[in-house]
Amino acid sequence: MLTPIAYGLAIVLSGFVLFIGVRFLLAPQASAAGYGVPAKEDGDVAYLTIKGLRDATFGVLGLALIAFADAHAVGWYMLVVAIAPLGDTLIVLRHDGPKATAFGIHFATAVVVLISAALLFAL
Repeated sequence: MLTPIAYGLAIVLSGFVLFIGVRFLLAPQASAAGYGVPAKEDGDVAYLTIKGLRDATFGVLGLALIAFADAHAVGWYMLVVAIAPLGDTLIVLRHDGPKATAFGIHFATAVVVLISAALLFAL
């Protein structure tokens, strides 16, 4: 019973990160606003593209590990990847973004990713 839940959560999280990355590549200004730190209209979109590529890469790597590695490898991946949403929390707070976004989106994501790691380690 635990195996489908652990893998299901890992698949959803990896797919969601892939989606976020693709969204940043296709609609960088709107994605930045949803992130919690809106981009300047005349700003350099290259940095938003970098974020999109980073997130898309994390998503693809997660899905590849789920497909080709064991649960503990995926668990270690999730544990390490949790650093990104924790860092995103600090970035939003440091740049006076909404606390609801910092904690309700980024910190909550980090917690769910850590729960996913724990479930995968339990297999």
